[in-house]
Amino acid sequence: MKFDRQNTNIFTSWWWTVDKISLLAIFIIMAFGAIMVTTASPAVAERIGLDGSYFIKRQLIFLVITLVVMLFFSFLNPIVIRRIATIGFAIGIILLVVVLIFSPETKGAKRWINLGGFSLQPSEFMKPFFIIVTAWMLAESKIKQGFKGLKICTALYGLLAILLLLQPDVGMFVVISAVWAGQLFLSGIPLVYILIMAVLGIVSLLGAYLVFPHVSLRVNKFLGINSDDNYQVKKSLEAFNSGGITGRGPGEGVVKQHLPDSHTDFIFAVVGEELGAIVCIIIVCLFAFVIFRGFKKMLGEKDLFFVYAVSGLLMQFGVQAMINMGVALNLLPTKGMTLPFISYGGSSMIAIAVAMGMMLSLTRRRFGNIKRQDFTGG
Repeated sequence: MKFDRQNTNIFTSWWWTVDKISLLAIFIIMAFGAIMVTTASPAVAERIGLDGSYFIKRQLIFLVITLVVMLFFSFLNPIVIRRIATIGFAIGIILLVVVLIFSPETKGAKRWINLGGFSLQPSEFMKPFFIIVTAWMLAESKIKQGFKGLKICTALYGLLAILLLLQPDVGMFVVISAVWAGQLFLSGIPLVYILIMAVLGIVSLLGAYLVFPHVSLRVNKFLGINSDDNYQVKKSLEAFNSGGITGRGPGEGVVKQHLPDSHTDFIFAVVGEELGAIVCIIIVCLFAFVIFRGFKKMLGEKDLFFVYAVSGLLMQFGVQAMINMGVALNLLPTKGMTLPFISYGGSSMIAIAVAMGMMLSLTRRRFGNIKRQDFTGG
């Protein structure tokens, strides 16, 4: 196969239009993840009576699936992406209801569907699907006079928010709310609505603190109330302090011997201890690079759907990374949220692959004789 600009088959068109620099940055983040799960997970596996390579083998399988899913979505045109997101959102709502009715309670929450040894968390996939549907509705409301796009996406957000809070999954609710608010801000809604949303957001967080015991417990720990019980965060901070600037060396860390979530929620602490502050900064810069490069590519974009969708997907990517890192550094209350492409996980990795695949698709540009209608589908 010749990858020249005169060849217009689907693979060549993809190669000359996809943002290869962003793709490379994502691959580097994935490589970091594979290395860190390899070093962090054996201690966790042995502590719970599993083979030391259990999580490593599963992560490699998840990584292959993640790559396939991300590349698959990066080939799709926006029309297909909108259709998949709409169908996916509808199926996701049904699965969230199924989770509430039939799934067993785990750690005080109902979030997972067990499928033959694989735990599927439907809410993870709702993030990219909801972002695309919201972007579509908001863009259509700007194009078609009288189209109630804002009301539609508000109703969809309300339905999704209720189902998430019933699980309860306050962290996922916060991420989706933050991204949705960001998309509405970009759509140019009146400032008074932004202020109302901010007030409602504060009220919602206060309500979660008062209603959900696990939320109040985590916030109290973060504020120093019952601080003696904040074991994981203390160990995480000790890990960063132990690693210093250059780290103790790959595999030489000890925090993974004590943290039950060292391969998932607190994997950034393992990075800090074994590879040091310099590598932590590099990882932060990689996330920031992907986000800012995506926003930069939207600066000259005239299609509002592209702007709202890509911005939402990048905000999801960034907010999720910020929450994970913030928890590990005791900058935010503890929340079980993975670090994209780095933490161990099945649903979370595949879902973020869907999001980044969509982002890569929607940021593709035209080169040479590749016409935009060939890319967009009309």
